[in-house]
Amino acid sequence: MILAFFINSFLVAAAVVIHYEMLRLLSIVIPKLQIKHRLRVVIGVYGTICAHIVEVWLFGIAFYLMNNAGLFGSLIGNFDGSLLDSVYFSFTNYTTLGYGDIEPLGAMRFLAGLEAITGLSLITWSASFMFMEMTKFWEDNQ
Repeated sequence: MILAFFINSFLVAAAVVIHYEMLRLLSIVIPKLQIKHRLRVVIGVYGTICAHIVEVWLFGIAFYLMNNAGLFGSLIGNFDGSLLDSVYFSFTNYTTLGYGDIEPLGAMRFLAGLEAITGLSLITWSASFMFMEMTKFWEDNQ
C-alpha cells in the first residue's frame, strides 16, 4: 500500500528531525549554562528523554489514527482502541521492549518494525551524545 509507505516514511523522517533538532539545541545550550557540569549532564539526559517521549507520541498518534481509519490493519490483543493504548504500544515498540500484549496486523506491522529500528537508532544516538557530554566533564576534572 503506497499510502502506508508515505506515512511510514514521513513518521521516520519526522522522528529523526525532532531528535536532531533537540540534540543540536542541547549542544548549543548546555555549554552556555553557568552551572556545574554534572548538572549540565542531567539537563542533557532530561532533554533527550523529552525528545524520545515526543517521538513515541508521534508514532502513538499515528497508530491510533491508522487503527481508526481501518485502511492499514489493526491493533489486537489487550487493546481497547484508545489513544493511550496506542501510545503504550508505541512505547513498547520504540524501546524494543515488546511485551507482546498488543499485536499489529496488516500494514501497521511494517510501521511497528520501522518504529523499533528508529527507536533503537535514536536511543543509541542519545547515548553517544551523552557520552560526549560526560567526556567533557571528565576532561574538565583532570
